[in-house]
Amino acid sequence: MPMPPARSVAVVVGTRPELVKLTELVRLLGPAAHLIHTGQHYDEELSGRFLQELGLPEPTFLTGVGGRPRAVQIGAALAQLDEVFAAEPPIAVVVQGDTNAALAGALAANSRDIPLVHVEAGLRSHDRDMPEEHNRVLIDRLADVLCAATEDNRANLLAEGIPDSRIAVTGNTVVEAVERQLPAPAERAALLDRYGLAPDAYVLATVHRPENTDDPDALSAVLRELAALARDGMPVLLPLHPRTRGRIEAAGLDHLLEPLTVTRPLGYGAFLALARHAALIVSDSGGVQEEVTVLGRPLIVVRRSTERPEAMRDFAALVRPGPEIGRLARVWLDSGRAGLDRLASLDSPFGDGLASRRIVERLAAFAERSALATAA
Repeated sequence: MPMPPARSVAVVVGTRPELVKLTELVRLLGPAAHLIHTGQHYDEELSGRFLQELGLPEPTFLTGVGGRPRAVQIGAALAQLDEVFAAEPPIAVVVQGDTNAALAGALAANSRDIPLVHVEAGLRSHDRDMPEEHNRVLIDRLADVLCAATEDNRANLLAEGIPDSRIAVTGNTVVEAVERQLPAPAERAALLDRYGLAPDAYVLATVHRPENTDDPDALSAVLRELAALARDGMPVLLPLHPRTRGRIEAAGLDHLLEPLTVTRPLGYGAFLALARHAALIVSDSGGVQEEVTVLGRPLIVVRRSTERPEAMRDFAALVRPGPEIGRLARVWLDSGRAGLDRLASLDSPFGDGLASRRIVERLAAFAERSALATAA
């Protein structure tokens, strides 16, 4: 089966998690991949560093998207993507997840009648207050190939009336991302030494979602629980997103950072290294819910809902901001070595690390059909 020709598969991204999860796919596509970055989340310190660290090719950058309201982001990206697809029509468009960039890519593909491949299809939180939920449902209705990570995701799609013929259970590309990007043991040990941390004896935390950062009460509740853990003798490392730092300063909550070890945002490999040896992770990230299942670490998810129930079965627990964070943290920490060994013995529910290869096979099929149509 032929590989797609050069720059014939448009891979649309807009955020750092998309870059991470599509890196292996882009690598396997090689010259066939045309990486397009909408700039939904772009800054040199974060996204620029991720592009370099992940070894991704220089993208085609869109303009005027980042930092704008949701509707403006989608509209601006859609208009520019339409121009790109008109000038250089791809045989297929790939989008990942549920971002504004992914929705813009899906709409642009649909308007030009270009086959659309949705990576990580079928996630559902059933929470209509999440903009991401609306995005992922709309993308799934538009997609020609829906790459579901799990059988649960496939069941969600079937329940919504999407034909089984359009669904492929591929696994989640996060598995190969973690396996390829996790630093070697010596590098991980050096990183822990840099922060004065001992393996299995600290908490790693991240807070960035608007539901936790835009509400001063919620933000205060999360930080108070982390500070209490640190005061009880459990070091807490908090890589702080610039937006979260701004919210903390605006709410006058700087004093709650004093017991914590606060760092600038980390590269993906450094974050994985620290997560791999944390006794516990506390986060509101969607991607971290998947990564801990590959790393074999426990996680407290600080959110009102989750679209990844597979992680909740063994690796994670879902809580709202408040004292339940501290209570559950102490339960996990009290399980000690036995608890960590149990998680390490479990397989990730998100697949075997071959998801990207399966998706590339689907894209090669588009190339074959395109070649046949041209010959005819």
